Amino acid sequence: MKTNTIKLVFAALAVIFTMNSCSEDFLEVPIKGSNLESNYYRNETEAFAGLVAVYDVMRKYSGGFENMVTFFNAGSDDFLAGGGNASDGVGIQSFDDFTISATTMPQSYWSDFYQGISRANFLLTKLPDVPMDEGVKARFTAETKTLRALYYFDLVRMFGNIPLITQPLTQSEFNSIPQVDPSEVYGQIEADLMEAIPNLPSTISASEGGRMTKGGAQALLGKVYLYQGKNPEAAAILREVNGTPGEVNQYGNKLLDSFDALWETDNKFNAESLIEVAHTNVSNSYWEIWGSGSDEGNTINTMVGPRSYAQLTSAAPDLPSGWSFNTVVPELYELMKDDPRLDATILDMNALVAAGAATYISGYEDTGYFLNKYLPTRADVTTGAGEPILNYRQNHYVIRLADSYLMEAEALGGTGARAQALLDAVRARVGLGSVPVSLATIYRERRIELAGEGHRFFDLVRTNRAGEEMGPEESYADGGQGGFNPQVHTVLPIPYRELENTIIEQNDGY
Repeated sequence: MKTNTIKLVFAALAVIFTMNSCSEDFLEVPIKGSNLESNYYRNETEAFAGLVAVYDVMRKYSGGFENMVTFFNAGSDDFLAGGGNASDGVGIQSFDDFTISATTMPQSYWSDFYQGISRANFLLTKLPDVPMDEGVKARFTAETKTLRALYYFDLVRMFGNIPLITQPLTQSEFNSIPQVDPSEVYGQIEADLMEAIPNLPSTISASEGGRMTKGGAQALLGKVYLYQGKNPEAAAILREVNGTPGEVNQYGNKLLDSFDALWETDNKFNAESLIEVAHTNVSNSYWEIWGSGSDEGNTINTMVGPRSYAQLTSAAPDLPSGWSFNTVVPELYELMKDDPRLDATILDMNALVAAGAATYISGYEDTGYFLNKYLPTRADVTTGAGEPILNYRQNHYVIRLADSYLMEAEALGGTGARAQALLDAVRARVGLGSVPVSLATIYRERRIELAGEGHRFFDLVRTNRAGEEMGPEESYADGGQGGFNPQVHTVLPIPYRELENTIIEQNDGY
């Protein structure tokens, strides 16, 4: 049966009212029942439930097999697809070696974000008439616009020419939505964020963890500017977020003293976090709903662990087994081997096996190196109902302050005293001394600081370095990513089903 998203997400409004939230804290508000459109949004409680439904789509970054982090790690030069074999996830495998096509491109990378946009558009049409405090209404509107901007940003940088939809559609309109130039989408993203920022809170309480803030929206706007090459605008807005490098900013954010602390499961919504995806281990997710949008666990945790792992001595960590996706290429290990962030970033199974401390079974594209930032310990395995490996609770950072520091330093052209101070602050946090600031040193620092967090592919594309780092001449003996064509692979193919019976045209080269 055809599941074209432009049809699916704008027609199935009932989905909004049957989704549970994908978070702890404020996002744990269930939306139950089958209220009709005409009977819904009668009060603030129902409007809040609609807002939660818009937030729900953020799970795309780290929930489900088709999540953003493992997919875009595999498309970068730092990680391989891995997994069980060459057909274990046709989408991630074909992106890994740039054989991806309209038929192997997973549809959800298009459909999930358009689902979020559909929910946002619907809520924005209803909020003006909801009888509620005007200040609260303004905040709900700002959050919704920030989320819509985030989802459009991901869509436009993934697919380039996409439909721009800002109002709910009627059934007769579903097949005739045109694509627009990316500049129009970026214009809408910027407008949404600039309208939202004044009405977002500067700080939020612990009970509201996961909600959008002024600093988070400003950081996103800075990233949007940077992606378009609007460097002066990016530097100016990111300066608002970053404040004095190494010190607490105007919103209470600061770099954590310990890099390792960023990856502690319980250290959620910490001072370094600007935009964060929330996960929980109490949603009782099970196989039948996994990847549907109603499961609430972090799936990266399961995907990146060594297969059939066994701890033999206390010298090895006590880990549950995983599926061996996103194995680390030796080049990244060599780049990081003398860096203080190595152990928090990469698990060296080669060394553990050689020392007789642990064993595992090699998966596809095995290098012996695994992404440690997302490896759960056995203590993180839930004892609740549901499938344990689908109910991990580690959150994921969409943007954190170190990322914002390095984006501002880059927007400043990699030169000057402030760019130097921003770079130095990121390095000083892990005990490293100053190096002369330049675009090259900033790019290197981003690669190491943010390794495995899903940024590298996009960084290479937006700085026009992807062909150099991942072109046809770049191929690894253990299965790597050679084959990137800058004339084609800067955007993904639009999934085949989105082309059926619509006026949407495929991207060039696919």
